[in-house]
Amino acid sequence: MNSNNFFIQFMRLAKMYWCSGHKLKVRGLIIFLAILTVLQMIMAVLMTQWSAALFNTLEQHSMEGLLLQIGLLILLFFADMALTGTHLITKRNLQVSWRGWLTEYVFTRWMDAGRHYLVTPLPGEHDNPDGRIAEDCRVTTESAVILGHSLLYSILLLVGFTDVLWSRSGVLTIDLGFTQFSVHGHLVWIAIIYSALASGFGWLLGRPLTGATNARQSAEANFRASLLDAQENSQAIALIHAEECERGQFRNLFLKIQEVWNTQTKAWRNITMFGTGYATLSMAFPILISAPRYIMGRITLGSLVQSAQAFQHMTSALSWPANNMGGIAEWRASVERILSLLRSLEHVDQELAKTENRIQLVNSDRPVLAFHQVRIGKYEGTTLAPEISMEISKGEHVQITGNAITGAQLFRAIAGIRPWGSGVIELPPGRLFFMPPRPYLPTGTLRYAIGYPASRRVFTPEQIEEAMRLVGLERLIKLLDRREHWANILTPEEQQLLGMVRLLLNQPQWVFLQESFDALEPADEERMQHLIREQLPDATLLAIVNSTSGSTFYTRQLALQKR
Repeated sequence: MNSNNFFIQFMRLAKMYWCSGHKLKVRGLIIFLAILTVLQMIMAVLMTQWSAALFNTLEQHSMEGLLLQIGLLILLFFADMALTGTHLITKRNLQVSWRGWLTEYVFTRWMDAGRHYLVTPLPGEHDNPDGRIAEDCRVTTESAVILGHSLLYSILLLVGFTDVLWSRSGVLTIDLGFTQFSVHGHLVWIAIIYSALASGFGWLLGRPLTGATNARQSAEANFRASLLDAQENSQAIALIHAEECERGQFRNLFLKIQEVWNTQTKAWRNITMFGTGYATLSMAFPILISAPRYIMGRITLGSLVQSAQAFQHMTSALSWPANNMGGIAEWRASVERILSLLRSLEHVDQELAKTENRIQLVNSDRPVLAFHQVRIGKYEGTTLAPEISMEISKGEHVQITGNAITGAQLFRAIAGIRPWGSGVIELPPGRLFFMPPRPYLPTGTLRYAIGYPASRRVFTPEQIEEAMRLVGLERLIKLLDRREHWANILTPEEQQLLGMVRLLLNQPQWVFLQESFDALEPADEERMQHLIREQLPDATLLAIVNSTSGSTFYTRQLALQKR
């Protein structure tokens, strides 16, 4: 992404925050921070004036003047502390406010109507969305405030100290033997040339850092994702003794981190070496170039000190790009990762808006689930299964036979999270309830995991306990208010029985079972079927099952074959 396009996209994203529902508070914080930054610049000018007055007093051996300067220093000391504290609070309030808005904006876009699932097969850089949302949103906003404030402060320093340095430079007459000419404000011109050379050289040294920083963030995110994946599947890994394989994967991913770390270190080394030398030279250079005028008696000691300080402030302001190369690289890498995720989500919206080669979902008043010439395909257009044309009436129990993977893709098409293909699916009135092979059990209390998502419906303790008794999970009732990572603690059988508990609690009219009882013994599976017939007598079922049990439970079959 070129620089112009990058900044345009970032400014569009930032404008959404500045014009959000809290825009008055946001703009108030920005304006107040700008005012505080102006006051900081004024404080810096006052400190250089105080330094000049102090050294002039020392040169004059004036005790009365020294006491006056001590009194002024006390005032400046308390004023600077108050200003610094207020500035810090305001800056951090703006940072956390912006981060909160951006984080919610991104995860709302991502966790919306299956976008988090639909974005997976699409092209683009959208891997590790957790790292982009948690870490990159933080860096994007915090660094933007820091860099924006330092840039404004540098501009103000440049404005404030250019006049000071110009007035202290006087007129320098250069005699070349054959001619003479006068240079007004020579210290200003020296500062500009000095800073331009330093900034240009520093920028060239720091260019590799942006790519190295982006590569490191991606490597770190991949490593975290692998660790998280192992944690979520720890039981399966332990059962097949795959720890050595996992350690090898962790080792390879960390080697990638070390590789990009070394690349980043080389870039940082060049910048740090240059920055250290530049800082050392900046301390002595302004004194050395002003010292001849002091030795010749043209300026006072205070003017010498003030000129040196003004020179340092001015060169610091002019060297902002070089001084902030590392921060800019890290910030830009994070912004680009956020923008790439948002572009991918926008791509999902564009794909969903298309009607060509898309399965259309139509809500109907008929109590029928109908498939009209439905073909399931891939994103790139390949057809995966033969055409499906069928109507399923209310109360029927239909078993999907043939290819289970194709059946799972059909379920996703019904749910609206796999639109690729063609044809029309006519959806009946009433609630559709999907039961995957393993129910998602979020970390928290078991009661919360059973009722998840709680925002959809709330169940009484009596309802939950009765449903658990019906499916045979009485032993877990005493654990309802215990917080655990239940997906790692409960057996596959217990997890599928909890899925059945959810089904009994929700009482849906249309149920889609995707190998929802495959971990159970045949007798337990038949018991669940009996419970469904007893507790949900009017429900319509469409099921993908591996066993041949329950042949009397299903009234029809839908044969699906993979093309």
